[in-house]
Amino acid sequence: MVWHLPLNWTLAFWEGLLGQGGSYVATALVSEQDLAAVAAVHGGAFAHAWDEDEFAALIAQPGTFGFVARRAGHREPEGLVLARLVVDEAEILTIAVDRSARGKGVGRLLMDMVLQHLHAERALALFLEVDETNVPALALYRRLRFEEVGRRPAYYPGPDGQRTSALIMKRTLRG
Repeated sequence: MVWHLPLNWTLAFWEGLLGQGGSYVATALVSEQDLAAVAAVHGGAFAHAWDEDEFAALIAQPGTFGFVARRAGHREPEGLVLARLVVDEAEILTIAVDRSARGKGVGRLLMDMVLQHLHAERALALFLEVDETNVPALALYRRLRFEEVGRRPAYYPGPDGQRTSALIMKRTLRG
């Protein structure tokens, strides 16, 4: 038997195979039971968080998919990612990790799940926007080979009244 592994799988996949990854597992975001917990995680990460109804409406849209990350053996999600695929291009709508789970590879695990899904769907590119001051997220996206392709000046409002720019990033998946 010959195995052909997609070239776009990330370090999280290989660490999982070698048993080196964290003790988190990711599953598809399909359960309405997860919506309250997902909204709570999102609320802990963003000043203008989405509520359960907004998540439910987004998940119901064609082409939208997502994943949640849980500590192995636990029920409550500690991270989420929501994305949308239209024809052959995708975008990350949101990604959030609970403060207690940050720095443990949860964001990378969630992004790896998105990349695997998009590989199976034969997508060509993945886009996202990130606050220019979000150093951990920028480091993750750069490790995952995203490149800055644009900027939205003064896009995000800060708690001190200052506004920061959104960086538009792209990862080419094929071609």
